[in-house]
Amino acid sequence: MAGSGNKYDPLFTFLNNQTHKAELTLSFTEIETILNASLPRSARQQRGWWSNRANGGHQARAWLEAGFEVVAIDLKKETIRWQRPGLVYHIRRRGDEVMWDAPLVKALRRQMGLSQAAFARELGVRQATVSEWETAVYEPTRSSSKLLSLIAERAGFEYRTAADLEKNQDIDS
Repeated sequence: MAGSGNKYDPLFTFLNNQTHKAELTLSFTEIETILNASLPRSARQQRGWWSNRANGGHQARAWLEAGFEVVAIDLKKETIRWQRPGLVYHIRRRGDEVMWDAPLVKALRRQMGLSQAAFARELGVRQATVSEWETAVYEPTRSSSKLLSLIAERAGFEYRTAADLEKNQDIDS
């Protein structure tokens, strides 16, 4: 994305540099300052302009490629709230065993840079199974959870909580 010469490159760069932020709210004015340009009228009037469509406009690619998704749009207050999907999650444990749920499965797959089909092949399950886990149709079985934990360890996947992020921010400050 960076260096592609499109108007939203500065937004990508700004968001991409927010390495320890799980969530970020910016006003339209702040976004325009980052862009050094005005937002189009549609950004101020149409919620759809802020859609998280990967094949959408250049603006969506800017935040998606920086690892953020729009989670709240307030056109009246002119603010946008972004969140890093899968950066912070609630981890349930049974003893030392991680109980895998939809956000955690999706975060692992995304960190590995795999499609659902490729992730399913890695795990030896059907793509539909991965989809059902990620949409919370059902949770992985205990044996699947153990396999997911092994794959996560091999992939260097970190189980980060909001408390972990705050601790890192305090250290970095």
